[in-house]
Amino acid sequence: MILPTDRSASVAEIAVALEERGLESLFLGEHTHIPAARTSPFPMGDGTLPDEYTRTVDPFVALAFAAARTTTVRLGTCILLLAQRDAIVVAKEAATLDLLSGGRIEIGVGYGWNVEEAADHGVAWKSRRARVREQALAMQALWTQDEASFAGDHVVFDRAWMWPKPVQAGGPPILLGASPGPKTFAAVAEWARGWIPVPFWGHTTADIEAMRRAVADAGRDPAEIEVTVDGVFPDAEQLDVWHAAGAHRVLLPLPSEPIDQILPILDAAAALVSRYA
Repeated sequence: MILPTDRSASVAEIAVALEERGLESLFLGEHTHIPAARTSPFPMGDGTLPDEYTRTVDPFVALAFAAARTTTVRLGTCILLLAQRDAIVVAKEAATLDLLSGGRIEIGVGYGWNVEEAADHGVAWKSRRARVREQALAMQALWTQDEASFAGDHVVFDRAWMWPKPVQAGGPPILLGASPGPKTFAAVAEWARGWIPVPFWGHTTADIEAMRRAVADAGRDPAEIEVTVDGVFPDAEQLDVWHAAGAHRVLLPLPSEPIDQILPILDAAAALVSRYA
């Protein structure tokens, strides 16, 4: 996982290097912009905002470049700030990219942390969870129904046709990246195909078990939920813990730097592939 910028290695270059090393996927973060008058605290480290957050490229455009240069690596977002986007446009972008890539797209979405960024998009902070829910459900309707409609508080459209449909049945998997708890797990059970825990934020394997219990209590098979762990270094001791907990993948954090600083991390990860094959 990387926040790609105009100063870091190109996304296509990274994707090719991943595929050559037998690594599974490349996920991109996003921020449309960072308001200069921001008062929202950065949620990691000492609160200092890293420079790359102000320079990120658009993930869908970048993933299209990666898709054109690769054939097997899966391509995703982690995290797409869905509340700040238009559901119909995202549905079209994701379906198009899924078609052109041969069904290799995953959409990791989240609620965000930057109040001012959301406000610039006209998003009231307290509405963001409800917005993400409606947008995810509306996108899934557009992907799976020949004539879709949706009537919510934030997303409304009458009978609509949208082709092309995605290659993947049901559309690209939508994964929810949000802190563990009843609200998050209820959302996963209702409309997500996966959950993204983040060890940097203190999430643990016990949270995976809690998520599975909540999903089962909601009447859904926990085996349907893909677990993508965001932020594990290429170290067997760290990876083994999540592998034993039944995680489907882990995302290794890459620095927003030129390719020569990224390749050694990919090499270290590739050396561990056979351990889990």
